[in-house]
Amino acid sequence: MSHTPSLWGGRFKAPLSEAALRFSSSIDLDKALYQEDIAGSIAHVEMLAAQRIITSEEARRIRTALKGIEREIASGKLDLSWEKEDIHMAIEQRLIQKVGAVGGKLHTGRSRNDQVALDERLFLRTAIQELRRLITQLQRVLLYKAEKNFGTLMPGYTHLQRAQPVYLSHHLLAYVSMLDRDVERLTDCHERVNRSPLGAAAMAGTSFPIDRAAVAKKLRFGGVIENSIDAVSDRDHLVEFIAVCSTVMMHLSRMAEELVLWSSQEFDFVRIDDAYTTGSSIMPQKKNPDMAELVRGKVGRVYGSLMNILTTMKGLPLAYNRDMQEDKQPLFDAVTTTRESVFIMTHVLVHSTFNTQRFEEELKNDFLTATEIADYLVQHGVPFRDAHAVTGRIVAYCVEHRKTLSSLTLREFHHFSHRIAEDIYGLLDPHRSIEHKRSSGSTAPQEVKRQIVHWTKVLKQRK
Repeated sequence: MSHTPSLWGGRFKAPLSEAALRFSSSIDLDKALYQEDIAGSIAHVEMLAAQRIITSEEARRIRTALKGIEREIASGKLDLSWEKEDIHMAIEQRLIQKVGAVGGKLHTGRSRNDQVALDERLFLRTAIQELRRLITQLQRVLLYKAEKNFGTLMPGYTHLQRAQPVYLSHHLLAYVSMLDRDVERLTDCHERVNRSPLGAAAMAGTSFPIDRAAVAKKLRFGGVIENSIDAVSDRDHLVEFIAVCSTVMMHLSRMAEELVLWSSQEFDFVRIDDAYTTGSSIMPQKKNPDMAELVRGKVGRVYGSLMNILTTMKGLPLAYNRDMQEDKQPLFDAVTTTRESVFIMTHVLVHSTFNTQRFEEELKNDFLTATEIADYLVQHGVPFRDAHAVTGRIVAYCVEHRKTLSSLTLREFHHFSHRIAEDIYGLLDPHRSIEHKRSSGSTAPQEVKRQIVHWTKVLKQRK
């Protein structure tokens, strides 16, 4: 069985084999671009009429038919099987069926090369806006949790070892800040995505007097890609977008990892609602943080998409090559996976509560305020490196004698330094120690409040 490639059959003596057509067909993936393809085609045909390349009546018939085809695809009435090869051919073939030979005029002054480049940019523009909205929702949930839990202290960690006391709010706001840079990256990426390639045709432009700027304006692009070869031959905007998705997923994975750790019995810092956890098929006592684990696991898919698109593009000579058909799978998968992961993480956090009692317990019987002793000594004239060494010896003494810092007598402190006075004990209480922080952006109460006010304003203004 063979099929006639009707859109370019004049050059060929033999039709494309079924095996080749099946192998090269991309419609299973690119049918997702049908709305973008039709929007671009309508803008293009209206420009052709405005430039008097086709008549107004021809443009009207084509536009009406295209809107009808859009409804047919949306309702599932139009066959989009593999024989159609790609969404562009499927729509054009259906257009010719509906309006006859005049439908063949739609492709005047353009190529599938600039057509697909346009479709992907339209799709990506919408995806960026949606992902920005979802990330902002996640930030708002984190901000709400930070406000609600203001005043709750927790042990801060480095190397997964308890380090210094911090506000839980401060910890949560760190993620708000991280995610905000992701929003900035998406906004910056949007600037480069929002340029129209249409009018580049196959790669050298066209001899028809088209108006590229008019089409770009109609489709709400910020401008056009000036060089026609560049317009059809690069996918760096996809690389950039998927790289941003990879960074978003990396941040979500870190958040997910903490939820997994913190929901364990060993930590018991957070309790996730039953609706966002699962049980075991054999162990009836289990309550597993599967949504967080899945987010953590899906990071690999997005990283894989980034390597996929980079590898596809790395050795391609200018201009368009059919290899670039393979750009859709990593693009679509990165969009879907990142969007769903941000969405589910938002809901997991909404339905999670922090165990303030456990945080309070973990502030005791440890050396979280050891840094305060070192700072105290510095403030009393001891060079920092000497103060650090003295404090280290104090901690070692406590470990050896199974004591806490606050349980040491002043006499024991004097064994290490006579510069330590009675006022040291005020710094050893975690709740009082953080009040002595002075640097901007620190975990000091006034600084955390300032951050909450700042992010409240930022997120309120964002659409």
